[in-house]
Amino acid sequence: MRFPVFAVLAYSLSVVDVAMILGPSSPPTFAVLVWQWFNDPDLSLLPRAAMGALVLFALCLMVLMLYRLLEQFCIDRWQTWQFSGAKMFHIPGKQIFRLITVVSLSTMPILAIWSFALRWSFPDLWPSRLSLRFWLQEVMQLWELASNSLILALISATTAILLSVACLEYRDRYHRSLPRLVIATPMLIPQLSILFGIQISIYMLPGAWHVPATIWAHVLFAFPYVYLALDGPWQSYDGRLTQTAVSLGKSRWQAWWMVKFPLLLPAILLAWAVGASVSLAQYLPTQLLGAGRIMTLTTEAVSLASGEDRRVSALYGLLQALLPFLFFAFSIAVSRFADPFNQTRRLLSIKASLYDFVSKKPDYKH
Repeated sequence: MRFPVFAVLAYSLSVVDVAMILGPSSPPTFAVLVWQWFNDPDLSLLPRAAMGALVLFALCLMVLMLYRLLEQFCIDRWQTWQFSGAKMFHIPGKQIFRLITVVSLSTMPILAIWSFALRWSFPDLWPSRLSLRFWLQEVMQLWELASNSLILALISATTAILLSVACLEYRDRYHRSLPRLVIATPMLIPQLSILFGIQISIYMLPGAWHVPATIWAHVLFAFPYVYLALDGPWQSYDGRLTQTAVSLGKSRWQAWWMVKFPLLLPAILLAWAVGASVSLAQYLPTQLLGAGRIMTLTTEAVSLASGEDRRVSALYGLLQALLPFLFFAFSIAVSRFADPFNQTRRLLSIKASLYDFVSKKPDYKH
């Protein structure tokens, strides 16, 4: 559990878009303050922003080290709670998870109602007037933003899947790979600290590189999630199946394509949906490396969240939540249809029904 906690701590310290929407504007969090220095038109604040990015990186490392010391103290020095059998405290894990799930899912119908509400006063439990005005007003803008978001998500998720499969196959064949901590570095380092260096490097290249740089940044942050999602299924795969296919005359590529790939296809599709969702949620890479020329649903939703029109904000937030749902629904549906075990069960059921139909005695009474 150490690595997921590290990822959550690093994200909590360095997140910008969520802090801009939900957090106080004055005083802001340190990550939001550094982001404001980056966006300030006064170029004299750029060295201050660079130093703030380094301080944010050092702060993140310090918090991770403090958590590691606390973990070592609780596990190594204070051991009585591990074997005493006494319950000193009880954490209602299932109840908290259910509450968080209910609150998260309840936001979807609320956003849908807000997108159709023309007038909704404070004491009323339901809008007094409903209208399609905001949907019709924003339909062209939403189509362009959704297209940009989908293109970035498809390219990033597919590239991350190809890289992850190549890395895992190389590890299985040669028993050599990079440490997992190195692969997951983008999850443990604040995004501002990474993106500032990438932005400076991109500006040193001749020409306009905002589109390739944005795609590369999305792949950079989606790749760790995709790799970690595929690491478990790849380790649980029984290599004797491939050896059996090779011993029956198939090449390694044919054995991989006909045996290993169908068995791991559900995991690949799920990891692909995870990578697409991570790409759809990227705000800082699109804003910094896109140079304001690439607009997505996430960037517009964050910009409109601080506005006064809640109807438009709800519309963008609803579509931003709908796209990852579509990716996961598509991956689950395709994995169910392409699962070889389900296909075998379907074929056996069809054969059994045909056998029953053929072997059934005719009814001469009718």
